Amino acid sequence: MNEIDMKLWSGRVDAGEGELATRWHQQVHPCSADVAPGVALVGFACDEGVRRNQGRVGAVEAPAVLRKALANLAWHQATPVYDAGDVGCPDADLDAAQQRLGQRVAALIGAGHKPLVLGGGHETAYGTYLGLAAAYPDKTIGIVNLDAHFDLRESAEASSGTPFKQIADLCQAYGRPFRYLCWGVAAPSNTRALFARAAALKVQWQPDTALTEAQLPQRLAELDAFVASVDLVYLTIDLDVLPAAQMPAVSAPAAFGVPMAVVEAVATRLAGSGRLAAADLVEFNPRFDQDSHGAKCAARLAWSIARQWQP
Repeated sequence: MNEIDMKLWSGRVDAGEGELATRWHQQVHPCSADVAPGVALVGFACDEGVRRNQGRVGAVEAPAVLRKALANLAWHQATPVYDAGDVGCPDADLDAAQQRLGQRVAALIGAGHKPLVLGGGHETAYGTYLGLAAAYPDKTIGIVNLDAHFDLRESAEASSGTPFKQIADLCQAYGRPFRYLCWGVAAPSNTRALFARAAALKVQWQPDTALTEAQLPQRLAELDAFVASVDLVYLTIDLDVLPAAQMPAVSAPAAFGVPMAVVEAVATRLAGSGRLAAADLVEFNPRFDQDSHGAKCAARLAWSIARQWQP
């Protein structure tokens, strides 16, 4: 675990407006053993999985940029937020980095916190899930993935395209149910092999075309039913689910995508459900951002989740 760099948390101070005018940089504190339960931000500074998946690297820089984007947002919540530092992958040993992330997530859950992981490529998801599985060995964990891709690729080595196949294999090995809901799937970006694997694993999925604002009430009803069928929920948002115009800063920008309003509605519904155990935001790549549009979208989603979440 890297040292916590609180210098990233700086921004505007409205001193004349009083205590109701505070911003995140004034409220986020380092995560330590003696703090009350809250939302704990963990960075996964890694894009080794993206490199292996032949994508555009740069997500390793995302955790720091997202903290800066969050820092100046207005504080609207009672739940405390902590910075729990970064887990890195400096030696290209992705398996070891995912294990370290899992250990950190499990430790935060054990201390009563809700981990919000700032990736990193979607290889982040396997690390987050490892932590959840360790913290809740007897619970059924439902995965909600908002993503243009199934990320169920079969491969000899882990990558940003394999996390949910890895999770499925882990569940099979330990006799755990694999409950996976994937919304926002772009048909042109997923091979027939991936659709076949999703069917074999009984994945519940919806295409990007079924996640418009007009269809949102129906989708939210389906989401509520999925949440009711599991003990806990893990939300992972691959930011390439958003339209490229809203989220240019990813490895694989979406030609169609799911509107920001729909993604935020799903995220806040889960955060307020009482069953969200962990969440992550992945695939943000600052190297391809345009006037911080992508950073602002990602920070807005993190802000919305944290605001609704109760420890």
